[in-house]
Amino acid sequence: MTLAVIAVHTSRLRVASGIVPIQTRTPIVLAMAATTLGHLAPGRVALGVGVSSPIIVGQWHGLPFRKPLAHMREAVQVLRLALSGERVNFEGEFHRIKNFRLSLPSTPVRIYLGALGPKMLELAGEVADGVLLNWLAPETVGASIRHIETGARRAGRGLGDFEIAAFVRTCVTDDEAPARQWLARDITGYAIVDAYAEFFRSSGFTTEVDAINAAWKAGDRAGAVSKISPRVLDGLGVIGPAEFCRERVVQFAKAGLTMPVVMPFSPDADPRPSLLRTIRSFP
Repeated sequence: MTLAVIAVHTSRLRVASGIVPIQTRTPIVLAMAATTLGHLAPGRVALGVGVSSPIIVGQWHGLPFRKPLAHMREAVQVLRLALSGERVNFEGEFHRIKNFRLSLPSTPVRIYLGALGPKMLELAGEVADGVLLNWLAPETVGASIRHIETGARRAGRGLGDFEIAAFVRTCVTDDEAPARQWLARDITGYAIVDAYAEFFRSSGFTTEVDAINAAWKAGDRAGAVSKISPRVLDGLGVIGPAEFCRERVVQFAKAGLTMPVVMPFSPDADPRPSLLRTIRSFP
């Protein structure tokens, strides 16, 4: 609904989902939604899909979380077929489709994968039109890109029009302490998830991640948040005056991102003024 509103009230903005779990929405549902958006915003739509986590898929939705890499490969295959506008009959390990065809004419939709680990990054380079990364520091962008390049070589393709996007959590403010505390809580919520914990370790934050998880498992939630060090906050978030934030986001682009996605956040009870301040700082 939000993407549709944005689509019909803009003419240049690109719209994308970031990220929809493939276990909770079938490729057919995703293809129908993306095609509808594609008619509202021709040439401006990207469908971002990912495999989420066992907690969200299994505990929240009561659905099986298994073989995420194989599931993603098959989901992209079905999405390509469905988005083509041709009739789809498909028999796979995760999906079985008979006699499906879009009711609307086919329209261009790019497929982006939400990826963290090496294998999913390689799959993105192999089968997707782009990737949406998360929780990167500029210093770790290059490692992700190398895995994407490996997948692209395996598929015999180049990365000329491949989008390398990443969320960059940003708060433009002169009062940094509340924003840093908010960011520390946000990072903690990810660091206790196995996939993100492993990713943070590979990014050089092993000491902090181990301390966070030890405190969390002991029931010390505040203690877990307190284990987020300044170097983690400085590496994974952008907090400060507008000029500093703009310069920091440029560093992400120089590191290899083709699309740094400024993700504004606010520690305030009424977040709107802060969110708008951050958005308006990136004209």
